[in-house]
Amino acid sequence: MLARRFLYIIAGLIVLTLAAGIGWTLFQDQLMRFAFVPGVRFDADAAGPAPDYARPASWLARPDLPDDPSRWLPKGVARAGGKPEVAVFYVAPTTYYGKASWNAGLDDRESRKWLTVFGWSEASAFNQAGAVWAPRYRSAALGAFLSSAPDSAKALDLAYGDVARAFDAFLAQIPASRPIILAGHSQGTVHLMRLMRERVAGKPVAKRIVAAYLVGWPISTIADVPALGLPACTGPGQAQCLLSWQSFAEPADPRMIREIYEAAPGFTGAPRKGTPMLCVNPLTGAPGTAALPAANLGSLAPGADFMDAELKPGAISARCDPSGLLLIGGPPKGFDRFVMPGNNYHVFDYALFWANIRADAAARAGTFLKR
Repeated sequence: MLARRFLYIIAGLIVLTLAAGIGWTLFQDQLMRFAFVPGVRFDADAAGPAPDYARPASWLARPDLPDDPSRWLPKGVARAGGKPEVAVFYVAPTTYYGKASWNAGLDDRESRKWLTVFGWSEASAFNQAGAVWAPRYRSAALGAFLSSAPDSAKALDLAYGDVARAFDAFLAQIPASRPIILAGHSQGTVHLMRLMRERVAGKPVAKRIVAAYLVGWPISTIADVPALGLPACTGPGQAQCLLSWQSFAEPADPRMIREIYEAAPGFTGAPRKGTPMLCVNPLTGAPGTAALPAANLGSLAPGADFMDAELKPGAISARCDPSGLLLIGGPPKGFDRFVMPGNNYHVFDYALFWANIRADAAARAGTFLKR
């Protein structure tokens, strides 16, 4: 009798698991929106006052901060010597996953925690190439990317306004001739793309851009790139160009990304639908290429609490497929948390290739400085 009851329990758990899996497969869009889209109206005041970028406290990273996470290095990596000749403007991804408001306040505890994580796991990749500046900004909620409601656009506009003002403050505080690397991820890339179109393309500052790392967001080679002021990078060590990739394990299902990508026209005004996404392989520095794990100089495998990581070389391959996805083979070990639907390793777009990004940025900076 006990054995029979045990079998009934196991059978019930299997049925529940299958039902949950089927429910997720059929209703994942609705479930994601329910979990993350704020149920309140947009209110700019709910995010608190705008940051004052004349104050060090409004920055996550800048050269004079004693607790700057962008200066972190994994064990075994030597710190670059000499005075930095390049300035890096880095914009972090979404750090607010709540539903209480459409934007995070600068004092939101959870948002600040994740901002620190991205500071050491992403922005640190550029500390060999130059001094990193990274603004704190009132990040739009994750739900803003899952809704087409007007409140979503308002939340993104508010966040972009902070980033644009931070960029102005950054330019005012560095030498007028200093070369610049732009780097972002996910929501940070969204804001950097708009910044490049509105404040860089066709402006004198465009001549100072070493490279733009527009990672973790779909960018059309036809409908977006021509409006951003720089061409796509075609090879390693090239300066004055932009890079982008989106990491997926196989089998990849980019349906959610495709829906976002095709929902609106590109920055040129042309439709994105039917156009390839930009994929510059971070292991090769060139588009449309493939590389075996041996080419990977080191991935940052996160610790249990995501507050530290171990550098593991030679673990993960990468190849750009014809549609513009960066495929990394089967699900990699040590990166099993926070994987998005469709085998999307979005959270780890930088961590998977940290050491190669570090070397790539230094090489492109070296090319620019030799001009």
